[in-house]
Amino acid sequence: MRKNFGAKAWTYPQPVFIIASYDDNGVADAMNAAWGGISEDAQLSMCLSAGHKTVKNILARGAFTVSMADAAHVAECDYVGIVSANDVPNKLEKAGLHTTKSKLVDAPLIDELPMTLECKLVSYDEESCRMVGEIVNVSAEERILDAQGKIDPDKLQPIIFDPVHNTYRKLGEKVGNAFQDGLKLK
Repeated sequence: MRKNFGAKAWTYPQPVFIIASYDDNGVADAMNAAWGGISEDAQLSMCLSAGHKTVKNILARGAFTVSMADAAHVAECDYVGIVSANDVPNKLEKAGLHTTKSKLVDAPLIDELPMTLECKLVSYDEESCRMVGEIVNVSAEERILDAQGKIDPDKLQPIIFDPVHNTYRKLGEKVGNAFQDGLKLK
């Protein structure tokens, strides 16, 4: 038997993105967002309302980074989502986060978060709040790479947002092989 909940924005998983940008004075800012994902081969789409300082910065500078929030920085990542840079301009500093300028886009990398998508703005629709970025690079700290030099989710420990319970959860264990396990049913 199923229970109906009505129209809700509930999907699993919802990655926790930390979106970073520079303002007009070159001050780094970041926000937390969970409504987003890959929309084309090298594009990321997110639903971000125009009132966010980060969105204003991105529209002005045409670039941003998206770091994967991780289990080691839950409090810091939550903080940049609940405090607005419109009210607390140094919220990254207050969160204890540090930045380094990306070499590829006009946006900051958050040093403590080990995996980042570096993006150029493609489009923004203020009515739907849909922002699209072209992914020009994915950078990752060597400490989260496996023996083959690929990102290891067990080392990254990305968190997801649980919209039903308003909690963050750590990504779970491997349960299968994509594009392989289903072949046995052919």
